[in-house]
Amino acid sequence: MVAVQLAIPFSSPSFPLASPARACQKKPMRVLGIESSCDETAAAIIDDGRLLSDVVASQIATHRPYGGVVPELASRKHLTNILPVVEAALAEAGISLGDLDGVAATQGPGLVGALLVGLQFGKALARGRGLPFVGVNHLHGHLLAARIVAEGVPRPEYPFMALVASGGHTAIFEVRSDFDITCLGSTRDDAAGEAYDKVAKLLGLGYPGGPIVDRLAATAGPALSLPMALKERRSYEFSFSGIKTAVAQHVAKLGRRPTEEETAEICRGFQAAVVEVLVRKLTLAARERQVPRIVLAGGVAANKGLRRRAAEVAAELELELFVPPFSRCTDNGAMIAYVGYLHLARGDRHGFELAPRASWPLGIPGLN
Repeated sequence: MVAVQLAIPFSSPSFPLASPARACQKKPMRVLGIESSCDETAAAIIDDGRLLSDVVASQIATHRPYGGVVPELASRKHLTNILPVVEAALAEAGISLGDLDGVAATQGPGLVGALLVGLQFGKALARGRGLPFVGVNHLHGHLLAARIVAEGVPRPEYPFMALVASGGHTAIFEVRSDFDITCLGSTRDDAAGEAYDKVAKLLGLGYPGGPIVDRLAATAGPALSLPMALKERRSYEFSFSGIKTAVAQHVAKLGRRPTEEETAEICRGFQAAVVEVLVRKLTLAARERQVPRIVLAGGVAANKGLRRRAAEVAAELELELFVPPFSRCTDNGAMIAYVGYLHLARGDRHGFELAPRASWPLGIPGLN
């Protein structure tokens, strides 16, 4: 993956139009994927399932002063970044627009204004070049990110049990094939990544809070005892609002800002509680449904404490564990290009009237 810092929009587009007659001339193989669901502008090229390029423009510096993502600012930054990010992905792959066989873009779920930028750009490019187009479910991308063909990265075979944990989502999915996916349970309130950011904000640690909490949790010392909601319940649901409240109450009881050691103690306890519940529910689902392998996905899958605990429990229970590289845990274009490739390869085509979807459940019968 290449991370790019972009501030100046291109003055004129370098994408020439082509005749619509090109559409569907051959089976799609080389696909451009565009991701803009939140605060990362990303584009990637997949060639027959193999990753050729992956470019991300981060907005962390834009949102850090506000302690979280500001939707209006995110949309504006996507407008600035989208063209140079796509051009960078093409350049990294060593191809031109004429080498593309299809275009995919995230349709949802996410921030509507942010989604609109990538979706409209993708549709316009596909229509102008006469290429087939598909809209991709962001969660579907995270679920199959571990399946992307890349040098030296092991791929899970089907079926597998997957945990998607991020700032907006926490859920367990049984994945039996590319498109045979069932959601077994999700969070009742806060997502795991959201809880990390809120606790970090309570402790004055800055944004994004997840990596900072993860780093402090890895230090030696005592851990604050915190509640683990739904820990013993034999369900695949989660709840993280209670632990966030417990941290807030503990800080309020101190009557002052925690010291560095007190902050580290809180982070150790918080991470231990969240990670234990995430791993326990994921492995419970794998054992009860007799699925021999598990996958971590989403931004929280980059958490080193989660990876370490999942590896320990997987070894104890003789389960295979697969985790995408760090760059494909957070939002990226590669996962969208890959799922787009799978759609196009089986003949899926979406119309240009496609609209963004702020909410888009995956794997729930009757709700997709």
